[in-house]
Amino acid sequence: MATIESSQPSPGPGGGVHAPGRAAVPGRHLRTDRWWLAPAATVAALTAFVAYSTWRAFAGADYYAAPYVSPFYSPCLAHDCVPMKGGADWPLFGPWWSISPALIVLIFPLGFRLTCYYYRKAYYRGFWASPPACAVAEPHAKYTGETRLPLILQNLHRYFFYFAVLVAGVLTYDAVLAFRDPGGAWGHMGLGTLVLLANIALIWAYTLSCHSCRHIVGGRLRTFSKHPVRYRMWTAVSRLNAHHMALAWASLVSVAVADFYVYLVAGGTFADPRFF
Repeated sequence: MATIESSQPSPGPGGGVHAPGRAAVPGRHLRTDRWWLAPAATVAALTAFVAYSTWRAFAGADYYAAPYVSPFYSPCLAHDCVPMKGGADWPLFGPWWSISPALIVLIFPLGFRLTCYYYRKAYYRGFWASPPACAVAEPHAKYTGETRLPLILQNLHRYFFYFAVLVAGVLTYDAVLAFRDPGGAWGHMGLGTLVLLANIALIWAYTLSCHSCRHIVGGRLRTFSKHPVRYRMWTAVSRLNAHHMALAWASLVSVAVADFYVYLVAGGTFADPRFF
C-alpha cells in the first residue's frame, strides 16, 4: 500500500510554532476570549502571597498568642522562640542563630508548593509564559524541560512531600493545643481555634491530594485486587486529587489568614473571641 508523505518538512528542534511543517497562522493565536485573565490573576495572587509571607518571615515577632502559634513559625526551632506552653518550641539552634525562626522551617512547605505539579503549571504560565495559555504560543525559542538547572530541581517534589507531611503533623499538634486556655487547662475554644482547625484541614487535604501521594499509595501495583487496602487508599486520594487545584489555592489562603490572625491577636489589635 502506498504511503502519503507530507510535502512539508517536519519541524526542526527548537523551531517552535513557526517551524516548517506547522500551520501558518498569521496571528499569535486564534483565541477571542480574555485568555490573559487567568495568568494575570495567578501572577497577582502569587506575588501578593510571596510579598506577605516574606514580610512575616523576616519579622520574627508576633507569631505566638497563647494558645495559638502561627503556621509560619511552627515548629519553632530557634533559640530565641517565644516560650509556647507545651507547644512546638524546640530550641535546637543556639543563640548564634540570629535569623527569624520562620526562615528555618519555611523552606520545607515552600519547597513542597514550589515543586507542586499544579503550581508549576500556574507559575510557568503566569510568570514565564510557557505557554501563557492553551492555544497561545509561548515566546521562547526552545524548551529544554526540567532536565537542566534550575528546573531539574522540580524533581525533588516527592521528597518535599515527606517533609510536608511532617510539617502538617506539627500543625495538627498546634491545632489540638489550641483547645487549651493560656493557663494550660483544656476546654478552651476561641475564634483562633476554628481558624487553626480550618487551616490544618485544608493543608492536609492539599497535601494528601498531591500526585506524589497518589503514586506512593497506589503506584507500581500490577493488580489492585491483590492489594485491597492500598486500592481503597488510592481511590480516596484520587478523589482528592481531582480537586488539587482548588485545594492548593484554598490552603494557600488559609495559611496566610491563620498567620495574620495570630499576628493581630499577638500584637494586641483585638482580643480573641472565646466561645467557651
